[in-house]
Amino acid sequence: MFYKPRHAKPSVAKIRTAACASSGVAMVGLISNPAAAAANPLSASVQGSSEAVNQGLRQTAWDTRNAVHQGVSGLPPHIADAARGAVDNAVNGAFPGLIQERTAPAPAAPVANPGFDTGSCPPAARACIDLAGQRTWLQRNGQVTYGAVPMSSGAQGWETPRGTHHVTRKVQNEVSRQFNNAPMPYSVYFTNNGIAFHEGDVRLLSHGCIHLNHNDAVTYFQDLQVGDMVYVY
Repeated sequence: MFYKPRHAKPSVAKIRTAACASSGVAMVGLISNPAAAAANPLSASVQGSSEAVNQGLRQTAWDTRNAVHQGVSGLPPHIADAARGAVDNAVNGAFPGLIQERTAPAPAAPVANPGFDTGSCPPAARACIDLAGQRTWLQRNGQVTYGAVPMSSGAQGWETPRGTHHVTRKVQNEVSRQFNNAPMPYSVYFTNNGIAFHEGDVRLLSHGCIHLNHNDAVTYFQDLQVGDMVYVY
């Protein structure tokens, strides 16, 4: 007959699992209660609006969940999985959708439209400008990521220079000192003589710059970086 002494001790693995899972579940239970969390030194610094408090609690729950997942990584798989499941259930109960939100896969990269006419713009260019079509777009490795969008280019005598250029600098709240401090919001310069993408009236020709509607100018400003190729044809 098998006899188990009363003084037999649980395994180290079981002790670690119980400690990690129970502490994680207890912490999630505490932080899911704003009143209790406010009294907890860990969350006492969370101030401001109820939305800010809620975001702080969600972040703390997420950090606690990740700490438990990492803490049991050295245990046997079936024991570690049980601990992870316990803390995940606690987080899902306190903050429904939090784990799914934080672990959702990144959206797929945009795919170029097979029928899109890229003209003579090379795949290496990040921004393309079609002067004849008065259109421009952004691309990456030859795949269109934004546009084409309407634009206006330089008037006669102020023609936008054709060829290969590179972004030299960006100035969000720019003005043109040459033309009576005319506003040039979201300027992305791509020549050394002041030619840039910027917000402007696409119905009016420019002094060489590329006018864009507001949302397009913001997107170009955010997406293009110094050194990126700009191709004009």
